[in-house]
Amino acid sequence: MTSPTPRVVSGIQPSGTIHLGNYFGAIRQHIALQDTHPGDAFYFIADYHALTTVRDPAVLRAHVFDSALTYLALGLDPARATLFRQSDVPEVTELAWLLATVTGMGLLERAHSYKDKLANNITPSVGLFFYPVLMAADILAHDGTLVPVGKDQLQHVEMAQDMATHFNEAYGRDPPVLYRPEPLPAKAAVVPGLDGRKMSKSYDNSLLLFESGKPLRKRVGQIVTDSTPLGEPLPFATCNVVALLRLFCDDAELAAIETYYRDGRRDGAPFGYGHAKLLLAEKIEQHFAPARARREQLLTPAGRAEIEAVLTRGAQRARAVASATLARCRRACGLR
Repeated sequence: MTSPTPRVVSGIQPSGTIHLGNYFGAIRQHIALQDTHPGDAFYFIADYHALTTVRDPAVLRAHVFDSALTYLALGLDPARATLFRQSDVPEVTELAWLLATVTGMGLLERAHSYKDKLANNITPSVGLFFYPVLMAADILAHDGTLVPVGKDQLQHVEMAQDMATHFNEAYGRDPPVLYRPEPLPAKAAVVPGLDGRKMSKSYDNSLLLFESGKPLRKRVGQIVTDSTPLGEPLPFATCNVVALLRLFCDDAELAAIETYYRDGRRDGAPFGYGHAKLLLAEKIEQHFAPARARREQLLTPAGRAEIEAVLTRGAQRARAVASATLARCRRACGLR
């Protein structure tokens, strides 16, 4: 069943301070989609999901606030996109139970996140095992038809498709009760961390989004490089610094940097990794300067009140959609 109104639905888990990987991997695309789907881009801060890892209530509240602050600072427009806390829409958790009653154990046992925990000898909680069902409910409750995802999250959309199909088959109606979501492949760059692995909070290899000045330069200075001496030709294609510069530079700038790497010189002076890292720090500083200024405005008492008002209005709109979806499902199941 195809929704009469294409709707984008996605979320971000508030499990730590947001970094460049989060921005280039998801947030940048989310904000762009508010232009192509104005009024029908729904983004939730997944605080229920975060409970599988975050056990400190003060930390969770801080992460939720920081997620909302970051989206608004980076340009999310509440007039064109709906931003809300997952836990402010209780219809989602009820729908998750209804989906669970038609979902086979085998489907959940095939979930990558669950199998990864088992492979690493980590005992997963019931919440982690149930995670794909709640994620499916997040999508289906809001009649999501387009879900921006990277390759690592594609399975969750496929599982949501399966659950919608199972529910519609169990409670066959014409038209079906739940809409089938489709993945919207994210044009996400692979963002390496300081050590060359994928940037991740769990690896402690991140560059934070709004860091600036000396702390930013110090962090960028920790990017792993080889021991090529100053003034000698540097490997361009495999350099971690270059991989990050690609996120910020146009083709002409990259061509110039490649020349510096090949020659080991810039404007007649020796050029080395330290110079490349300074270039990167400058690019990061410049790129996020407007958002950093907006963030400072939102950290005032008036700004904090604005953020809470945005989340409240967003939850009201999201609940209106989710309530209608849940009413359809309850009628189909025979519940009052």
